[in-house]
Amino acid sequence: MLTIFSLIVLLFSVIIHEIAHGSVAYYLGDPTAKYSGRLTLNPLKHLDPFGSIVLPLLLLIVTAGRGPIFGWAKPVPINPYNLRDQKWGILKVSIAGPIMNFLVAIFFGLIIRFINLPASFFILFSIIAIYNFLWGIFNLVPIPPLDGSHILFAFLPYSMEKTKIFLSQFGFFILIFLIFFFPPFFRFIIYIIDLIFTLIVGTPPILR
Repeated sequence: MLTIFSLIVLLFSVIIHEIAHGSVAYYLGDPTAKYSGRLTLNPLKHLDPFGSIVLPLLLLIVTAGRGPIFGWAKPVPINPYNLRDQKWGILKVSIAGPIMNFLVAIFFGLIIRFINLPASFFILFSIIAIYNFLWGIFNLVPIPPLDGSHILFAFLPYSMEKTKIFLSQFGFFILIFLIFFFPPFFRFIIYIIDLIFTLIVGTPPILR
C-alpha cells in the first residue's frame, strides 16, 4: 500500500514540478506550455514512457520496493525567445520546478513538526515531504536533461561552450550511469535529504 502511495506521490510531485516550469514561462511571456495543454494536473498530459513508467518500475524491482524510487515527466515545451527576460528567463523557469517541490515538502514537513498527527498520517506526510525533497534536489544536479544543467549553463562563460555542448550530447547517458552504476551518487542525495528533513521536521526520516 505504501509503495502504491509513494508512486502516486512521485507522479504528482513530478507533475507539479513541470506545471511550475510552464506557469513561470507563461508569466514571463511564453504561452507554449499553456497552448500545449501542459498546465494541467491530468497525468496523461505529462507521462514520459521511460521516465514516468519504465524507470520507476525498474527501481521498484531493483530496490525490492525499498526505494528510492523516482522518475520524470515529459519536459514542458518552452520557447526561450518568447520570454521577456532574455538574460535570466531560462534560469527563472528552470529553478521554478525545484522551488515548487521544496515548498510542498516544507509545507508538509512543518505540519508534521507542529501538529500531533496519527501515526498513519505521519507516515503519509513524511512520504510526501521526502519525495518532494528528493525530486527537488535530484533536479538540481547540473547534468542534462535536469534543471540544474540549465541553471549551470546560465552562468557558464562563452569560453566553456564546448563543455556545454558535451553535457548536452552525453548528459543523459552520464545520468543513467550515475543512477544505476555509481552508488555514492544516491548516497549523497539521501544524505542531503536527511539533513533537510531533520532541519524542517525536527527528527530524522524513519522511511527508507
